[in-house]
Amino acid sequence: MSSVIDWEATSNPVKENRAGNIGKAVDRYEGPLKVTGTAPYAYEIEPPSPPAYGVMLSAPIAKGRITAIDTAAAEASPGVQLVWTYRNAPAQGPRPERYDFFTPSPRPALESDLVHFFGQQVAIVVADTLENATAAAALVNLSFEDDAKSVIFHDHYDEGVQPPGESDTEIGDFAAAFAAAPVKIDEVWRTPLQNHCQMEPCATTAWWDGDHLTVHTSVQMVRFAQNSLAETLMLPHKNVRLLTRYVGGGFGGKGSFYEDLVLASLASRELGRPVKVAFSRQQMMHGTVHRPATELHVRLGATPDGHLTAMSLMTTTHCDRRGNFTEHASNFARNLYAAPNRLTGHRLVRLDLPVASAMRAPGEASGTLSLEVAMDELAEKLGMDPVELRILNEPETDPETGKPFSIRQLVRCMREGAQMFGWTNRNPTPGQVRDGRWRVGLGMAAAIRGNFLLPAKASFTVDAEGVITVKQGMTDIGTGTYTVLAQIAAETLGVPLGDVRVEIGDSELPPAPGSGGQFGAATAGSAALDAGMNLRTAIAEIAVADPASPLFGGPSQDITFQDGVIAIANRSERLCDLIRRNRPEGLTAEGEVRPAADAAKWSSHTYGAHFVEVAVDTVTGEARTRRMLGVFAAGRILNRKTARSQLTGGMIWGVGSALTEGNSVDPRYGSLINQDLAGYLVPVQADIGEVEAIMLDEVDDKANPMGIKGVGELGISGAGAAVANAIYNACGVRVRDYPITPDKLLAAMAAKGL
Repeated sequence: MSSVIDWEATSNPVKENRAGNIGKAVDRYEGPLKVTGTAPYAYEIEPPSPPAYGVMLSAPIAKGRITAIDTAAAEASPGVQLVWTYRNAPAQGPRPERYDFFTPSPRPALESDLVHFFGQQVAIVVADTLENATAAAALVNLSFEDDAKSVIFHDHYDEGVQPPGESDTEIGDFAAAFAAAPVKIDEVWRTPLQNHCQMEPCATTAWWDGDHLTVHTSVQMVRFAQNSLAETLMLPHKNVRLLTRYVGGGFGGKGSFYEDLVLASLASRELGRPVKVAFSRQQMMHGTVHRPATELHVRLGATPDGHLTAMSLMTTTHCDRRGNFTEHASNFARNLYAAPNRLTGHRLVRLDLPVASAMRAPGEASGTLSLEVAMDELAEKLGMDPVELRILNEPETDPETGKPFSIRQLVRCMREGAQMFGWTNRNPTPGQVRDGRWRVGLGMAAAIRGNFLLPAKASFTVDAEGVITVKQGMTDIGTGTYTVLAQIAAETLGVPLGDVRVEIGDSELPPAPGSGGQFGAATAGSAALDAGMNLRTAIAEIAVADPASPLFGGPSQDITFQDGVIAIANRSERLCDLIRRNRPEGLTAEGEVRPAADAAKWSSHTYGAHFVEVAVDTVTGEARTRRMLGVFAAGRILNRKTARSQLTGGMIWGVGSALTEGNSVDPRYGSLINQDLAGYLVPVQADIGEVEAIMLDEVDDKANPMGIKGVGELGISGAGAAVANAIYNACGVRVRDYPITPDKLLAAMAAKGL
């Protein structure tokens, strides 16, 4: 697993957890800075000299070209320092014909007269103040020629093609098995386009020192953004330093970067002064990425006793004209339930819409809204309990590959969750439980999310005061990276948490892949553990070789680290005393992690089970969650407070996916109807009843040196389906077109005479 340490032969302090730092519900490392408003986000960074301010202009058409430009009035406006369109923007690296948001490549801004989607940035005004830039931007006069466009997803389902490089996955003979199945489900679910809605908009502060650029920006992937920006500006990568110390929410939407980063950098070079550029909330809705809509076709075939004989989930989704991003909403179904005959795959429709890309739990968040409801419908047809149907179809090995699971506790999640929630009190007949004019129902769903480990590095330094400094080019997007790295360092080096300093979010630090995909904690943490173990070894070797140390001449492998003291049996000294004598300038060790050579032989996932109580108002059609319980198995938990926050946050997001969240496209302009947080509905505190997340004890020793996994995306996977199933149990109607809004529920109940 590591290039340095043989984990089988070496004591692992994280596993031993003598000080109890691992798993402890520690407050956030950076929490005091954030709650006091002293943690500077990208736009709030104080540059070395007074900055100028940029305001971007967005295209009002979905497809076409710019036909005329008049910037004279803007250029003459007070305080204006530059006005750029495609006509006078600096040269940049060429955009590849096809691109994705995870492979570094040039991302030029203002590159041509062509408009590819509504909200594309087509001009920028930079002035001495934000107010002057905003006023001048209103004076820029652009004319457009509007071409024929395709912007409504459901009008183009039949244009779906297999994504490049992909093929359907079929095991056995699905068509024959489904045709012969005695009990069948054959239904279609639809999920809408969704926006990320981070609290912090994308923003950049940039300045130059000669031919070296420093940028503070809001992104999830440090090295990806640094390398792509350098290629865009046609600079050596080493000439760009990118920092993203604090990120006010990412959710996948900041997995790439946008015109704010490029234009702030170019304008700063042009003007010879720092420049700040930020997206407005409306620009965030169109100019950054979104989760694409999906159509999900589920077919299940089963025997009368509930064994699945045929299973298929086929997804149609969309992306922008120049991209290849596919919402892989069928992938999770390949690993969830046993069925000998299986068919899964994806179809991609290209539209003249803003760029589609990853959004929290890409694939699972949308896909589970179909299959996990279909399993509920199948259970009803069979007269079975939904929990027991799922347990009956629990696979012994990965149902697609036959690989053994690294560890799988899905059944335990369901059984213990059912017991804690009081599932046996559920009335299986819909519409039977009333509370005044409210009808009350219970629903459940399974959760799954893949587990990943990526290459990463880290460094640990101990100084003459015994303080440990962790350095890593990782990010914290609100998930707790600062905190868990501090916990790992404290436990590994045996020092108090207060004696750990964490520096992340800087391209000059040892590289890490960043936050996203639920791989962050496992990847960054494993590299940090390796660095800590290497520093332990270096400290031990110094101690046993130092005649002034009480540990002199002892076996270095027997040295223990605890409470800032190093010891062999009853001989000990303070760590700071040893370092002060031998390395007063400090001692540094580096570490790294790479996926193990045999990692591919295991099927590795995180699992969970959601249980929800919902009440439906039969007069208004309003649906409200009263209580939610999630039980999850996600490896060794590093911090129960931050992990619970991530899981419950995902569960609440699942409520939004089921009941409120989605955006629609105006067919006239190709614009999104909801362009701010007033119109884009997400759950607020008053919408959510009791919420609890339980984490099972688990250590996945096949996953990484610490046996940990991620939790950031598991909580949302399946949560919305549990809500939908509870709604059916409450009122007896299914709505397969999300979100399940009151108008849809009232219409469905009226159609059934309820």
